[in-house]
Amino acid sequence: MSERVLTTEAGAPVADNQNSAQAGVGGPLLIQDQYLLEKLARFNRERIPERVVHARGSGAYGFFEVTDDVSAFTRAHFLGGLGRRTEVFLRFSTVAGNLGASDAVRDPRGFALKFYTEEGNYDLVGNNTPVFFIKDPLKFPDFIHSQKRDPFTGITEAENVWDFWSHSPEATHPVTWLFGDRGIPASYRHMNGYGSHTYQWVNTAGEAFWVKYHFKTNQGVRSLTNDQAAEIAGGDADSHQRDLHQAIERGVFPSWTLHVQVMPAADAARYRFNPFDLTKVWPHADYPLIKVGRLVLDRNPENVFAEVEQAAFSPNNFVPGIGPSPDKMLQGRLFAYADAHRYRLGVNHTQLAVNAPHAATARNHGRDGAMAANAGGRAKNYEPNSFGGPYETGQALGAPLAVTGFTGTHETPAHVKDDDFVQAGELYRLMSDEEKARLIANLAGSLGQVTRDDIVDRVLPHFHAADPDYGRRLAEAVREIRESDG
Repeated sequence: MSERVLTTEAGAPVADNQNSAQAGVGGPLLIQDQYLLEKLARFNRERIPERVVHARGSGAYGFFEVTDDVSAFTRAHFLGGLGRRTEVFLRFSTVAGNLGASDAVRDPRGFALKFYTEEGNYDLVGNNTPVFFIKDPLKFPDFIHSQKRDPFTGITEAENVWDFWSHSPEATHPVTWLFGDRGIPASYRHMNGYGSHTYQWVNTAGEAFWVKYHFKTNQGVRSLTNDQAAEIAGGDADSHQRDLHQAIERGVFPSWTLHVQVMPAADAARYRFNPFDLTKVWPHADYPLIKVGRLVLDRNPENVFAEVEQAAFSPNNFVPGIGPSPDKMLQGRLFAYADAHRYRLGVNHTQLAVNAPHAATARNHGRDGAMAANAGGRAKNYEPNSFGGPYETGQALGAPLAVTGFTGTHETPAHVKDDDFVQAGELYRLMSDEEKARLIANLAGSLGQVTRDDIVDRVLPHFHAADPDYGRRLAEAVREIRESDG
């Protein structure tokens, strides 16, 4: 049969794709028209549940190339050997918006990277900011609910956003990032990416290090003001998607340079900040950036639904030489991400082309379930077995973590400078006068929408604690807005 012949899903040729079968001319339609029923039934099921967060996304394929030797820190194969290239898929996204939301909005951007390594897929799931708004995954559903649509009004309410932040002083630092100049990237190509969490690297000698990932854009950082973003979003809701797709199509391949910060494992206990606190950064003066390689995107997906919407990333996809840290938020994400994909896409989502290993082969005893395309044939589905495996290696991917004490719900022990405000103040003082003015205007424009005095009065001291000038200027700007609206 010619490739140009339209067929049913069973492969039978379609005689007429313009007219449904009827009981006589002008008569009712026939239930025996299985092609009509097949098309309508499939159409009804074309959508899957959208992601609760990071729903609005874009993606592209490319490669990562090692340019500098980091073998002293990790035995990960794809990071060893100068010039070694590994295929990657990168998905960008906004966090709070739904699938049909505008790209040009003030919101963190997801930066989810899948390395198709020879030792299996490694997923690095980060953002375009090095910090996040909470420290414990127990608060994550509440945080996202506060940023999403209100159950009564159906609208994102400033009261809810700031009410949560007013009860969460640890958000002061990331809020300062979000409302600063980099809060609205001009495009996905013109922003940095960060692993955000702290991860573990282990070298061939078994030595462990804590690392943070920094992907620095080679296009230069470019951002939008509120007015510019509003104009772009009103004219083209798909601005970031369009920019990424068209740049790659015309051969302008975006790239990033990967650097890492490396902390010897023994330093963690005595470092002045808790190195596993997602609301904190490691100052570069303490742990300078070490160059690793370059990331290049050079191929658009052939089908956005199959390869972007169905792309599934999970921080628990590690490879030998890389492992987790005690970061509470990371520990929660090790479960939550994979579980979200099992719900959205099904238990066999790892068999989809975009999620399956490309440079390795998946061999395990998972069987059956919805859409099981690779059922393992006649091979045994248990281990150990006497029929040729597959078998365990006995070699851990990372180094063991020492634990002690009693089980229970514990607050994280404070390090020397582990308050919620010191790094927000340091970030504020790094800004130029013009950057500070824009930050204050952006914050006041949002906080000024809050009508309840108790919420405003509760959150303003957070910024004053970060820096007195920061708090004073914000309080004055908010008061002016609220008085003019009153």
